[in-house]
Amino acid sequence: MKSIKALLRNIYIVSIIFSVSLMYASTIRAADLTVAYFLEWPTPSQFAQVKKIYDKELGLDVKWVSFDAGTAMSAAMASGDVQISFSQGIPPFVIAASAGQDLQVVDVAVSYSENDNCVVRSSLEIDKDNAKELEGKQIAIPLGTAVHYGFLKQMQHLGVNTSTMKIVDMAPADSAAAFANGNLDMVCGWGGALLRMKEHGNVLMTGAEKEKLGIQVFDATTVSSQWAQENPEVLAKFLKVTADMNARFAANGAADMLPVIAKAAGMDIEAGEETMAGFKFPGINEQLSKKWLGGGTQKFLKEVGDFFVKQGVIPKARSDYESAVDSSYLEAASKM
Repeated sequence: MKSIKALLRNIYIVSIIFSVSLMYASTIRAADLTVAYFLEWPTPSQFAQVKKIYDKELGLDVKWVSFDAGTAMSAAMASGDVQISFSQGIPPFVIAASAGQDLQVVDVAVSYSENDNCVVRSSLEIDKDNAKELEGKQIAIPLGTAVHYGFLKQMQHLGVNTSTMKIVDMAPADSAAAFANGNLDMVCGWGGALLRMKEHGNVLMTGAEKEKLGIQVFDATTVSSQWAQENPEVLAKFLKVTADMNARFAANGAADMLPVIAKAAGMDIEAGEETMAGFKFPGINEQLSKKWLGGGTQKFLKEVGDFFVKQGVIPKARSDYESAVDSSYLEAASKM
């Protein structure tokens, strides 16, 4: 575990360095809007991405850049290369925010307890009832991400000593390939990579079982606070387009939107549909409720921060994360 903690401390330190460097970065112009997103993570917003609806409604050329993990998104926002991260995981956000990076959650992008998980090789015949047998095994996890947080919580609940494991920091797409080749005992990931993992193993715990442990699995739209304050109308319009796409998909999107979304996500239609079946896209009013941006999200950020401190992932958490959430832009979007 020492090597894992060292890697995570490096992530934390890099976040601090980037947050300091941001103070000296040149002012970001709205015309240079760049949005971070994940491949193999199909969402209704990608219909608007492909059809240039964001560009039209915002009056800007919007550039979309794909990333492998939320930790890289934080670094890109700190450097000024990205202004909005769409569907960033909460744990990497907490790591960056705890390090002093000036980021904020402005929207709940997607909830997906069944679409973020750990998969054990079938031949090992290990499930939650004999999970102790995972001790000593080789595991691949993208460190500092939502799935890493879920892994630690599951291991804690199941009484598994993670210090005995050989844990490798690996992006889900890469670990899925290694898993298929028989090189790993358990892998953790999301989206299309998770579908491929499940072809060779079984999930350790279901989404419902994880939720009972208090493991919330959702992503947020996050922003550089400075950019958001300088471009509030642009951000509100971005969130409005996202909400419109979610509503359109919920109404009748499977027919006309899914082929476009799947292609944009780098998936075939069947895989895109299967992945999205495990997604929930809360509407604006629900997001503004106490369950989410009205208090629940702030509370969960604190829980993740404190848990990471106990696990040695970060040296300290904030006293609270109230200022790390700003619902004003979503409230403005609701009035458009």
